[in-house]
Amino acid sequence: MTPMDTLLATITALQADDLQRWVRDALITPEQIDQPWEFAEPECARIRLICTLQYDLEVSPDALPVVLSLLDQLYRTRADLQALSQAVLRQDPAVKAEILRTLAQV
Repeated sequence: MTPMDTLLATITALQADDLQRWVRDALITPEQIDQPWEFAEPECARIRLICTLQYDLEVSPDALPVVLSLLDQLYRTRADLQALSQAVLRQDPAVKAEILRTLAQV
């Protein structure tokens, strides 16, 4: 867990009011509702991503939820494809060959 104060100290661009807004808007979720907030590592990574989007790439605060939603969908799709690939790899050779042959025709 990473406390809010640590995040604010280590991510120099991060502003406390922005972090509070992102929690309020449900873009990120602290581990507990009451402050001082602490964040699990996946949420810390998401905070760093949001900082990059907003501060470096200048994505507007209004567009941020849309961009994050699209990225979340992309990550879920990627995870689904990885699971599907693993399932295909566990099939016997004839089934794998048929799947690959079908994919080549798409």
